[in-house]
Amino acid sequence: MTTAEIAKDFTELLKQGDSHSAAAKYNADDIVSYEAMEGPMAVCSGKEAVKQKGEWWEANHEVHGGSVEGPYVNGDQFALRFSFDVTPKSTGERVTMDEVGLYTVKNGKISEERFYY
Repeated sequence: MTTAEIAKDFTELLKQGDSHSAAAKYNADDIVSYEAMEGPMAVCSGKEAVKQKGEWWEANHEVHGGSVEGPYVNGDQFALRFSFDVTPKSTGERVTMDEVGLYTVKNGKISEERFYY
């Protein structure tokens, strides 16, 4: 599959609310995920660590809605824009989040993801 084909299918799965299948299908075993924050989840290495980061996020946020725009493809990378309406359980304050995810594809899998917010 080309980067554009992977990006399209990955994005469609996310738009359907199936982030687990998207990650299982396309994340490389040695994927590295970079968040724009400090702390233990700023950099996660490996498919299992990235999965656990996602599970932590889901367990600590009530999601009221959201959207995914894209993909925007350039070479071996594609970007997605995310908007979320969430309530972090730690604060109880409902907020709107806006972020961009930049994904790098190597050997048919997503080898790196970087989030900007």
